[in-house]
Amino acid sequence: MSKLGKGFAVLATAVVVACGTLAQAQGTLRVGMTAADIPLTTGQTDQGGEGMRFMGYTVYDSLIEWDLTSADKPSVLIPGLATEWSVGEDELTWTFKLRDGVTFHDGSPFTAEVAVWNLDKLLVDSSEQYDPRQSAQGKSRIPAVASYKAVDDLTLEITTKAPDATLPYQLAWILMSSKANWEANDKDWEKVALAPSGTGPWKLETFVPRERAELVPNADYWDAPRIPKLDKMVLIPLPEPNARAAALLSGQVDWIEAPAPDTIPAMTGNGFVISSNAYPHNWTWHLSRLEGSPWNDIRVRKAANLAIDREGMTPLLGGLMVPAKGFLPPSSQWFGTPTFDVTYDIEAAKALMTEAGFGPENHLKVKALISPSGSGQMLPLPMNEYIQQSLAEIWIDVEFMVVEWNQMINLWRAGAADAAVEGAQSINFTYFIQDPFTGLIRHLDENLIAPNGTNWGHYKDPEMQELFSQIKTTFDPEAQNAVLQKTHEKFVNEALFLFVTHDVAPRAMSPKVTGFVQAQNWYQNFSSISMAD
Repeated sequence: MSKLGKGFAVLATAVVVACGTLAQAQGTLRVGMTAADIPLTTGQTDQGGEGMRFMGYTVYDSLIEWDLTSADKPSVLIPGLATEWSVGEDELTWTFKLRDGVTFHDGSPFTAEVAVWNLDKLLVDSSEQYDPRQSAQGKSRIPAVASYKAVDDLTLEITTKAPDATLPYQLAWILMSSKANWEANDKDWEKVALAPSGTGPWKLETFVPRERAELVPNADYWDAPRIPKLDKMVLIPLPEPNARAAALLSGQVDWIEAPAPDTIPAMTGNGFVISSNAYPHNWTWHLSRLEGSPWNDIRVRKAANLAIDREGMTPLLGGLMVPAKGFLPPSSQWFGTPTFDVTYDIEAAKALMTEAGFGPENHLKVKALISPSGSGQMLPLPMNEYIQQSLAEIWIDVEFMVVEWNQMINLWRAGAADAAVEGAQSINFTYFIQDPFTGLIRHLDENLIAPNGTNWGHYKDPEMQELFSQIKTTFDPEAQNAVLQKTHEKFVNEALFLFVTHDVAPRAMSPKVTGFVQAQNWYQNFSSISMAD
C-alpha cells in the first residue's frame, strides 16, 4: 500500500466520525488543518498563524485588521473595531474611535471599557480576568503599550512607553472577547472555551477538543460584505500531510492546508485545485555575528548567497516557493531597491571567497543548527542538504547539528552565545514577516539580543539602530514605508542573512469550493466562499 493509502487507512474512520452527516451537507466547507488540536477558542489563539486564521479572525475582531480582499497586492491595515486612530503631539498618546453599535455574539455591546478589560486579561496578572494561556499568546505582541483607559464608551486611549509608530500593527494581533459572556460562564475561561463569544463574522457552534469545531455565520455582523455565504465551516485537525491528502482525495474534507508537494500531482490529476500566493514568510539561515564567526566577513556572506541556485530548488518543493531576493518577498511594499542582487553566480561567489582567503586547499568550516520538521519549515532536511552541497562548491564545508523542533525554538531563543548551541554559527529558521516589528526589528535590534529577545546572532550596528528608531518615530505611513524600504535595503546589501526562499502558503481544495481569494497574508477571508452543487 502507498504512503497515501496508509495515511487514509489510519485516518478515514476518524474523519468520517468527525464529519458525520456533514459529508453531504450543502453549503458546508470542511477544512483539514495541519494543527493537531483545535486552536484556543477564548480569544487569543494558539497554534501560530493557523490558529489566528481559523479561530481568530473568524470568531473575533481586533481594533485594527488586515485587508484580505486582494490576491494581487500585499495586505495593508484597515479599520476594524476602531474606525479611526491618531497619535498626539507627544507621540505617545493614541486615541482610538470605536465602531458604534457592535455587539458580541451573546448580544452584549462592545465598548471602550470592554477593550480595557481585554487588555487587562493579557497584561495585568492581578486582574480577575487575567488568563495565562491568552497572555502567553498576546502579551509579547504589544510591547509598546504602557497604559490605557476608556475615555468614554466609544473612545479608547493607549499610551506607549516611547514613541512607536508600529503600535497599529501590534494591535492587529489583539482579539476582543466578551466580558459579559465570561461573567455568564462563572468567570471561568475553561467554560468560556466551550461557548465563546466574539464580535466576528463566524460563531462557534460546536467544539470537541482534538476532533472538530463547527462555525456558523453571524448574520448580524457589522460588516455586511463579510457575513459568510456558507451555512457552516468545519475545522478538523489532521496533522499528518498524507492523511490530509487522503481525506481530500476521498471526499472526507473539501480543503486542506499545506499539501505535501509529492501529493499534488494526484490532486490536480483528479480535478482538485491548488491555491497559492506569495505571503510574508521566509526561509533563511540566521547568521551569528559573535566575535570569531566566519559570517562577520561580508564577502563570505555575499558569496554564500550567490552560491545558491534557488530556481534549481523549485522541483524539490513542487514549484511551491518564491526564490528569495532578500529577507522580504520581492512583492513586498517594503522591499526597496537594494544594489546587491541575490542571484545564482557561482563564479562571482568563488571570486569573493578567494578574496576572503579561501580556496580548494583552504576550506571554510561552518556549523548550522537545523530541524527535521516544524511549523513553516517546509522540507528542512532536503533543503538544507541542497544548501550544504551548494556551499561545498565554493569551499564552505557545512556541519549540521540536527535537533527536534521544540528544542530548536529553545536554542533560537537562547542565542548564538549560549553553550547549548555547541558553537553553531547559523540557525535555519523561518520567520513571520508581516509587520515592521516581527518582520525586521526583532531579529537585529541590539536591545533584543538573545536571551532578551530574538536577535539570535547578537548583531549590533549603529546605523541599523537608527533606522529602527526612525521606523518607530515616523508616523506618516508613506514616510514610514520609505524608512522600511531603506532598512530592508541594508538587510540585502550587507547580506545579513542567507536568503533562500519564501513559502507560498499552498492549500488544496475541491473544485466545488468557489469564491476564495487568497490574500498575501497569513490570514484569509472565508466569508466570500461558497460550495457549488
